[in-house]
Amino acid sequence: MLEAVSGAIWGPFMLTVLTGVGLYFTIGTRFILFRRFGKMFSLTLGAMFKGKKTKNGVSPFAAMSTALASCMGTGNIAGVASALAMGGSGALFWMWVSALLCMATKYAEVVLAIYYRRRSPGGGWLGGPMYYIERGLGWKWLAVLFSSVCLVSTMGTGNLVQIGAMSESLESAFNIPPIVTGIAAALIVSLTVFGGMKGVSQVAERLIPFISVLYAAGAIAVLIAHSDRIMTVFGGIFSSAFGLQQAAGGAAGYAVLRAMRFGAARGVFSNEAGMGSSPMAHAAADTDSAARQGLWGALEVFIDTIVSCTLTGLVILVSGTYSPGSADTGAAFSSVFGAGGAGFVAVSIALFAIASIMGWSCYGEVCCRYLFGQRKLPLLLYRLMYLFVIPVGAVMGMDRIWALSDIANSFIMIPNLLAISALSGKVFAITKREFATRL
Repeated sequence: MLEAVSGAIWGPFMLTVLTGVGLYFTIGTRFILFRRFGKMFSLTLGAMFKGKKTKNGVSPFAAMSTALASCMGTGNIAGVASALAMGGSGALFWMWVSALLCMATKYAEVVLAIYYRRRSPGGGWLGGPMYYIERGLGWKWLAVLFSSVCLVSTMGTGNLVQIGAMSESLESAFNIPPIVTGIAAALIVSLTVFGGMKGVSQVAERLIPFISVLYAAGAIAVLIAHSDRIMTVFGGIFSSAFGLQQAAGGAAGYAVLRAMRFGAARGVFSNEAGMGSSPMAHAAADTDSAARQGLWGALEVFIDTIVSCTLTGLVILVSGTYSPGSADTGAAFSSVFGAGGAGFVAVSIALFAIASIMGWSCYGEVCCRYLFGQRKLPLLLYRLMYLFVIPVGAVMGMDRIWALSDIANSFIMIPNLLAISALSGKVFAITKREFATRL
């Protein structure tokens, strides 16, 4: 039943809406992210060492790291494998397409989050879809709806999927019982979850670069070892993406739709563009430029999907272990690292998953503060429930969790995409003004 609902939601309608909104903002910003691609890197990564923290918030880099902590989880490893298994190698192509278009979507979300944010009683910043929906559009009911649905989604997308993949991989590689993984992960996350956005950002800005470089180094080693297959793999990706491999059997249209569906759905799960989640982390940044922080958001999508997910996809496809319906990242790494390959992937998933669980807890807290103000009891109950869900997710089946996650993602995407589209004029005006005078 869950798979049927997920398939209906992530059919032609959602794919059209998702890519349509991304294309709209890409054109509306006059392709600024592509025309000023080098500028995006110089204004973000090039300036990341110019001050780490400030009194009332976090640095722009720490804000992006917190957002990446929630993004770069199991979606970059298990999610890509799932997309290839269910949608074929062509799913990777449609993941690229959705990511390139969704860079503009993420840019727009972050710009609005910065522009409409407000100061919290503690001196930091609070922002995200609920704030630009209420303050920009005056639709309080939709802001409350988004916050309520997102609060529930943090338990699924940000928690169950991550711990489920983590426990499954650690059990396979090291025979660690899932319940042990769940309890240990809950204890680790509890060390930061009570520190809020600042506490998570301090961990994320150190942990995420380390994990990303470590995983990328391992993936590149596999690609070098199988470099003779890379061009053949790219040919297979493009032919599968357009159904050329299935055309002879008359199943081209069905194959393309599945490739698009799973490529886009897993891509969005990974980079969160359009979901409205990561703008909550970016809103905490101490910056006076909405457009500059928007560039951090666009860079986040590029790093997460175009770089990290692509590495995973290519590793699986060049390793010789892939077959339609079956994609195992651990087996792909084992083609070069032997028995240690599965262990390397399991440790990578574990580190990414812990970071994601921490990052998503921040989004739940922002939703709690919007719905219940500064009351301490609802926030405490949320934190305790969030920690309780971790060991529960460790013993659930991943097929069920993936379907639940896809459904939950769509429920928070729809109101957010509606809001940023309605506020697109503000995004375009800010972009034009700041790129002309400040960037």
